[in-house]
Amino acid sequence: QVQLVESGGGLVQAGGSLRLSCAASGRTFSTYNMGWFRQAPGKEREFVAAITRSGGIEYYADSVKGRFTISRDNANHTVYLQMHSLKPEDTAVYYCAARASTLGTTYYYQDLYDYWGHGTQVAVPS
Repeated sequence: QVQLVESGGGLVQAGGSLRLSCAASGRTFSTYNMGWFRQAPGKEREFVAAITRSGGIEYYADSVKGRFTISRDNANHTVYLQMHSLKPEDTAVYYCAARASTLGTTYYYQDLYDYWGHGTQVAVPS
């Protein structure tokens, strides 16, 4: 069992930056691939970024590529999402998720993630 707790969300002006954190419980954090997803008001939840167990490979949605960076600290059981050049369309609840299976070409498949946090709100007013 893995428990995930996101933090770092808030209100930020367009063009600004935020860093989200996701702290994981348990001693097996390094055995999980990690992902970030988001759900905007009235929309379905969508993939944002993912990172492999060792942190060696990162995946990004086209909409955030070049602006967001996912990273992880296995010693401290935490995964991060650094967000720059934020836009109003980035407004959403952001969720982190843990996945035991290999990411491969299915890195964005939400159903393959095993554990989810409760989310943290990011608001970028227009």
